[in-house]
Amino acid sequence: MKLEFVGRGYQIDGSIRRFTEEKLRKAMRFLEEPVEVRATLEMEKHRQAANLHVLHRHGVIEAAEQTADMQDAINLAVDKLEKQARRARKRFMDRRRRSARTTNGSAHAWAVDVVESDSVRAGAPRIIKSSLMQIKPMTIDEAALHLEKAEQGFVVFRDSHNDRISVLFRRADENYGLIAPEF
Repeated sequence: MKLEFVGRGYQIDGSIRRFTEEKLRKAMRFLEEPVEVRATLEMEKHRQAANLHVLHRHGVIEAAEQTADMQDAINLAVDKLEKQARRARKRFMDRRRRSARTTNGSAHAWAVDVVESDSVRAGAPRIIKSSLMQIKPMTIDEAALHLEKAEQGFVVFRDSHNDRISVLFRRADENYGLIAPEF
């Protein structure tokens, strides 16, 4: 952690430096290195303010407080900073978990059939597995509702408006795609 102090109308002594460093060390456990902190300590008449600006690997966090005592202002600002750092860490971890879930396979994964190498020939391809599907007449909206419940990532249906066979499928971005024949 790189720590820089700026005093505006306030003389920064060793005890305030040590106190601030100790308090910030507790909040920094939620942030990943490299971390740069700029602590601006201000004093105007009866008001003392602590402004903390933290630049870390995943963004910027800022917290500011003002009270009649500088140590209280630092305490309150560090508490705000710690809450923001904890929230940022949780958001980052949730995003990582969510992306790991989508890359490791979804709930609607296709079944994989293992084919022996000697059964595959250089000639014509063979059909390994076949399925029979009922093709029902329905609207696109009904097909979308049916797709939400379907185990496969697609629904084959007869469009009730034009009596053509169509395929509604689930895309990787969780939207739907429609394949309709052109005559």
